[in-house]
Amino acid sequence: MKTLFASLAAPLALVALAHPSIAAAPQFDTPAPVAFMKDLSSGAILFQRDADRRMPPASMAKMMTVYVAFDLVKKGQLKLNDMVTVQPETWKKWHGPQAGSTMFLSPNEQVSVANLLYGIVTLSGNDACVVLAEHIAGTEQNFTERMNRTAKQIGLNNSHFGTSNGWPDGGVTYVTARDLADLAEHTIQDFPQLYKQFYSRRDFSWGKTMGGNAITQANRDPLLGRVAGADGLKTGHTEEAGYGFTGSAEQNGRRLVMVMAGLNSSGARAEESVKFMNWGFRAWQAKPVVSQGKKVADAEVQMGSSSSVGLVAPRQLTVTLPAGLDPQLSAKVVYQGPIKAPIKAGQHIADLVVSSPDMPAQRLPLVAEKDVSEAGFFGRAWSGLTSFFG
Repeated sequence: MKTLFASLAAPLALVALAHPSIAAAPQFDTPAPVAFMKDLSSGAILFQRDADRRMPPASMAKMMTVYVAFDLVKKGQLKLNDMVTVQPETWKKWHGPQAGSTMFLSPNEQVSVANLLYGIVTLSGNDACVVLAEHIAGTEQNFTERMNRTAKQIGLNNSHFGTSNGWPDGGVTYVTARDLADLAEHTIQDFPQLYKQFYSRRDFSWGKTMGGNAITQANRDPLLGRVAGADGLKTGHTEEAGYGFTGSAEQNGRRLVMVMAGLNSSGARAEESVKFMNWGFRAWQAKPVVSQGKKVADAEVQMGSSSSVGLVAPRQLTVTLPAGLDPQLSAKVVYQGPIKAPIKAGQHIADLVVSSPDMPAQRLPLVAEKDVSEAGFFGRAWSGLTSFFG
């Protein structure tokens, strides 16, 4: 691991980082037994309570089903206008009061992938999840295997899925608050257009009443319409899990992701979620440290056409600090080096680690300023010799 003390604009003091505590962090009080909040603009963890406890996700598991579907759509392996047939045996299992939240699908009905996704995200339809899972993978079991493979690929190392909809399954399905926040972050960053299209709808209509009227159900997201910039993600409730919610909102370029779980009523979930998100925006502030495109340092390159490459900010880099404070900051650049060529411009190859008193260090990405190709034969040979002799 290489460490460089970066040449940054004032007021950053370039001194070694200590081991900070979180004693000076703004405090938040909530009855939620599990709570977690992350500022995606800086990567800072603003609050965590029992964030790594394994717990049943209830319908928050549907976020993983949606992520898998979004991934297939992005790859061109699934189309939003594909039509899906509701199998009678699936309808029989997932309709009526015993089936929990439903989209009110009908047997042998043809429904598009897009409408199934609205039914999952907006209506929390257990039936819609299973119908989509069977369309994608043949059986729900096959689909959950895909869910688990994808979860591992994106780093959800403390979660496992046994159903597509989070229905209680004797503990086979479990998640942590940290993993749910990571899943939300991946959904927002990996599929920004699909996220915008599907996750912030206020209500959705599907199915008919006995009198032939359309059935319209509201989105249960407690932040929509109550917190500025709220645009997702998913509630969950079972007797075993209690009431939970994974949510996100963006204000003035800052995006927060929050998770709360184990609350005892939908009213408490709504009240605590709004309080929590408002606290995240009001009690904390974003402080810019490096402007987009600014060169921070140079990194050593091995076996390349150049012996070094500039490290630049891929976007405006900010840190998250308690509101109203302007503490002394320190910074260093870290990377696994020397970095082997070839390197592509814009490739994430280093991190800027910024610290302030009484706050955990925050890691911000730095990318390659330009392409660096592999050296020719003689260049590689020389590099090998110099490496051998130190």
